Amino acid sequence: MSVQALHAGRALDASRARAAPRIGLFGLFGSGNVGNDGSMEAMLNFVRAARPDAHVMCICADPDYVAKAFGVPAVEIGPAVDDTPLGRLLAKAMPTRKLLQWLRALKNLRGLDVLIVPGTGILDDFSERFWGSPASLFGWCLAARLRGVRIAFVSVGAGPITHSLSRALMKGAARMAQYRSYRDTVSKEFMASIGFDTARDPVYPDIAFALPAPATCKPPAASETLTVGVGVMAYFGWRGDAERGAEIYATYLGKLARFTLWLLDQGHRVRILMGETTDLRAIDDLLARLAAERPHFPRERVTAEPVCSLHDLMAQIAETQVVVATRFHNIVCALKLGRPSISIGYARKNDVLMAEMGVGGFCQHIERLDVDLLMRQFTTLMAGYTRYAHGIAEMNRIYARRLAAQEQHLLDSVL
Repeated sequence: MSVQALHAGRALDASRARAAPRIGLFGLFGSGNVGNDGSMEAMLNFVRAARPDAHVMCICADPDYVAKAFGVPAVEIGPAVDDTPLGRLLAKAMPTRKLLQWLRALKNLRGLDVLIVPGTGILDDFSERFWGSPASLFGWCLAARLRGVRIAFVSVGAGPITHSLSRALMKGAARMAQYRSYRDTVSKEFMASIGFDTARDPVYPDIAFALPAPATCKPPAASETLTVGVGVMAYFGWRGDAERGAEIYATYLGKLARFTLWLLDQGHRVRILMGETTDLRAIDDLLARLAAERPHFPRERVTAEPVCSLHDLMAQIAETQVVVATRFHNIVCALKLGRPSISIGYARKNDVLMAEMGVGGFCQHIERLDVDLLMRQFTTLMAGYTRYAHGIAEMNRIYARRLAAQEQHLLDSVL
């Protein structure tokens, strides 16, 4: 046994000799976003393996779903409301609702040792108003500090935060944490740009990279006839306003339909990918667009199936050779499985990850999507397919080592 392995084993034995930790996992889990759920699952897998004696609870959007899907006790982020006319009336008033939520937090955090925020873009306000997730995050962190519960933000995403109140609440929540790490440099740089001290905050990969790959997944290999994963998103602009963002959404779907028909004309197959339950609408709308623009398109070469988890998503991506997608965790899963990819993103997080993986030249912004450029990017990607696949595989090995280092630090200092 190596000296390094011996020290690691002693550290693990020492950690297990400590009292069983009581851990809360906080996030918008069970909300229909499989990336969020995958981040929680990655942390849960680590805690169960490293500290099997730990008592874990989840603070989430849908406790019934999370408890059933992941076998962990769960409570709702929102307030406990009496099912009476008065209770429902009080819950509708925002100040009262937030007070009830905070009192619930104080109650449920009693006895915990640490509150962990595992991954996700918890420090941005995409599709959020300040009284939503930003206020909830601040309230639960404040309750944790008052209860003497340690707080850890682990490989989280940050920015943009466009509303001044959201920014104040999220900075306040992050400031209360004893441990913070970011999933990319752009997140750390954003926090520093808004006056937050990040000097001692490390950067580690997104923790979803720690999830196991499908057992049936094979190394990527290019061929003349490809199965291309096309990831869609019900995207209506940063604010997520379906009415005001209707034109943005329609333009995006129209361009994606044109690109998909081009893939089919090249003789390829297409598997449509999703990442959130709201994307079912985008799948239906894309299929309708294809049928409207070409009534007799080869429907048998287009596959579209729902997913309930990142495992489902990875199983679908495992059947592809290349992925073109919008959602961040579509890109994460594709790169994790070694698939050369093109990002049609709405935030810099996609671009930074793609650059680290050696495919930074294959990115576009969703609201400035150029289909002719996308076709050229696809052709260029396929021309260098083997080289790009090898580079992605090497970065996956580096990511695995970096995530293992963070896990050891969490085991030594947080758990």
